[in-house]
Amino acid sequence: QVQLVESGGGSVQAGGSLRLACVGSGFTYHTYCMGWFRQAPGKEREAVAAFYTGDDSTYYTDSVKGRFTISQDNAKKTLYLQMNSLKPEDTAMYYCAAIRAICRSTYWRNQYGYDFWGQGTQVTVSS
Repeated sequence: QVQLVESGGGSVQAGGSLRLACVGSGFTYHTYCMGWFRQAPGKEREAVAAFYTGDDSTYYTDSVKGRFTISQDNAKKTLYLQMNSLKPEDTAMYYCAAIRAICRSTYWRNQYGYDFWGQGTQVTVSS
């Protein structure tokens, strides 16, 4: 089955940068919608960004536009989230997720639409 493993989290000061990575294995089909989600203590899990491997389409939640970039290295089966200009409100556990489907604008934000999840990697941004 599909397995996802995140890495790259850590502690940084506000204004700093981190690059998260999600290494996938066990993919049966060529195209997937890959998403990054985050969850802070006491808050609901929210979608951050998504990437469709079929045509490299990208999607971002408004709060990270211009600061975060989602991309992939297909040869390495790795999804990345480059995070720049980090803010304390970005502090959360970050998860990558996948589904064998197109990243439609109507459902890429829905955590229940994804079939596979990684274990998460913690991002902490201090002021």
